[in-house]
Parts: sequence; C-alpha cells; structure tokens
Amino acid sequence: MNGSKGHCPWWGSKGHCPWRVSGRRPDPLLIYLIAGEPSGDQLGARLMRAIRRRRPDVAFAGVGGAAMAAEGCKSLFPMSDLSVMGFLEVLPRLRLLKRRIRETTEDISKQIPDVVVTIDSPGFCFRVLRAIAFLRIPRVHYVAPQIWAWREGRAKHYPGLWERLLCLLPFEPACFARHNLPATFVGHPVLESGADLGCAARFRARHNLTPEDRILIVMPGSRRGEISRLLPILRATLEQLRESVVPVIPLAGPVADAVVAATSSWMPRPILIANTEDKHDAFAAASAALTRSGTSTLELAVAGVPMVVTYRANPITIWLVQRMALVKYASLLNLLSQREIVPELLQGDATPEKLAAALETILTPEGAAAQRAAFAAPLAMLRPAEGEPSDAAAAAVLDLIEQSARDHPGA
Repeated sequence: MNGSKGHCPWWGSKGHCPWRVSGRRPDPLLIYLIAGEPSGDQLGARLMRAIRRRRPDVAFAGVGGAAMAAEGCKSLFPMSDLSVMGFLEVLPRLRLLKRRIRETTEDISKQIPDVVVTIDSPGFCFRVLRAIAFLRIPRVHYVAPQIWAWREGRAKHYPGLWERLLCLLPFEPACFARHNLPATFVGHPVLESGADLGCAARFRARHNLTPEDRILIVMPGSRRGEISRLLPILRATLEQLRESVVPVIPLAGPVADAVVAATSSWMPRPILIANTEDKHDAFAAASAALTRSGTSTLELAVAGVPMVVTYRANPITIWLVQRMALVKYASLLNLLSQREIVPELLQGDATPEKLAAALETILTPEGAAAQRAAFAAPLAMLRPAEGEPSDAAAAAVLDLIEQSARDHPGA
C-alpha cells in the first residue's frame, strides 16, 4: 500500500471522504470485520447477527471463516493463513502474513467502511489497525489483549490503535484503565454458544452408543502445531485408563484433515464430529473431557462437562512465555475462581500417567459433581449487565459509528 488517497473512489480534494463530510454514506452501512482463527470466526458471526437485528441495511466485508461467510461476509483470503500461534511458529509464515496485512489494508482503503472491527489475533490485527489510522475510520478491537497475563508494559504500544476496546472478562477494563485506555466489558460469547443445549440421547442414537458407554471429549486444539504435540500424548493417555471410554474429537476446520490422519490408527477409533450440533450433543452425553487450555474450557463448563486441562508448546516458546507470565493459571475457569477448580497439567506435567490419573478422579460421581458445582461462580462473572454478550458488543459498535458521525462530521 502506498498510502495515497487514490485507493478510495470517494476521496475529496481535501483528503476526506465526501460521505463522511455529509454524514451520509451512498451505500448501506458497511462494517469491515477481521477474524484470524475459528474462535474469532464464531465471535464475528454472532456479532454480525446481533448488528443485523438492529440495522437490517448493514453489509459486511473483511476476513473470516465459514461461520462469518454464512452470515454474509465473503473473506478476502482464507482465514487459515492467519491461524498461527507462538514466536517460532510464526517465523516460517512471516512473508505470507506481511502480504496479507498489505492486502487487507489496501482492501479497507478501497472500501472505506463505516467501522473496522478486528477480533482477537493481535499479531495480525494490530498491524492492520495501525496501517489504516490515516483513513480516520472508527476502529474497534474485540477481545482485549491479555496484558494482565503477559507483561502489562505492552499497553504503552496501544494508544492510537482503536477508538473502542471490547473486553470479554470482567476485570479487564480496570486493567486497561491503569494505562488510560478506556475499555468496555461486553461479556463472554461462550454464554450464548449453545454448548448447554445438546441432546445426549440423539448423540448416542446417531453413533450407535449404549447408555453404558462412557464418552470422553478430546479437544487437542485448532492449530497444527498444537495437535502435532498433543495428539500423541492424548492417545497414550487413553491407553493408560483402567476403564474403557469412547473418545470423541470435535474437528476444528483448519486442522480437520490432520486430525483425521493422525487418529486413523487409534484403538479404539475415536468418533470424529464436524458440526456444531453434533459437538453439543456429544457434550450432553459426555462423562468428562481432556482439553487443551483455551476457550474450550469455558465451552465445556457451560455444558457441565468435568475436564482436565493440558497443553504443550514449543519448549523455547514456553520458556519465553513463562518469563513473562503474570498469572498463576492457564485456564480461565481457575483464573476467575482464583483457585484450581479444574486440574492443569502443562508442559512437563502433561504426561499420559498424570493425565490418566486426573481423568479417573473426575470420572467418579463425586469428582464430577464437585467440578460441576464449581463452574457456576466463574460463569456468572462472564455475563454482561444486560442482555447477551453479542448484543452488548453490537450496541458498542453501532454506538461508536453514531458517536463518530456526531463528533467528527467533517472527518
């Protein structure tokens, strides 16, 4: 991108868009969204639905996955190009990521939307937000960077990146306020995921399972690096269990083919599920789960599934993260509860023997009941003051558009 106004057919002689001067756009409301991974894709799709309920005339553009595409956002390029995590993991794809940043910035310059909403994926999104600052388009970042977990000092780099920051966790606005960065808590979207609405009987019937079959949800992640490290450990863990279980693995789009290939020799063969309804039905039927740390822990808690949390990353990446970490827990359930309500077995502790022992504890009626009872408090903390999280986020986005039109009619 060369930064010229020539990218936009609406630029006026003074370097401003005429529709911004008049306060009226010649087309329907256009919102540009950017999501870089499956969780952001789901978040974006719910936000799109909530915005459309308020503004039926809205149109969407940007970068996303299948969920956002189903809501009318044709992705500029495959979202999977952005689904990388970790310091070393990014390096081989650095050239591609730079090109995607340039393409996204140029596309925004051409379309001149009413607002740009970036969703998580800070490594990519923050570069785009900084690159489009000269356009004076209102910017929203949805899912606050976790400065409370990794070096609060990073906040000094954020002024000027966005006009509004939407937080999923209740303690985040106060954290950003310490750095004079206003932020709004809108609630966590996992509460409206439907994870608690599955049908156990339907899942068992669909997969020819008896009421006696014990179902174990296995969630290895949505990135290729994660599954290559975790799947062998998870397989060995199942072999360590003293009682048989039926493993069920929900497939994440970017790594579905890799998971299918990696589990083809497992005995017993896991049930692989590819759609949301089947996943939620599996949750309803499950006795327990073995999951990587991340949003999946909240999803399982909403469904009332007892779990063991694990993770292994590149050793150098983990060494760097541990030197920067400011929190005691990897799981948000434990972090919100300020105690370990779900077992966390990470890195060197993520061994088949330790994972199997932890699973056998929560597969007992007493262990399962204790975890389920502990889920209530942290989940209640994730709810906004009014309505659903996506509604609160939609209201914040539309309010920024209206505020920008009022405060900067000539911008």
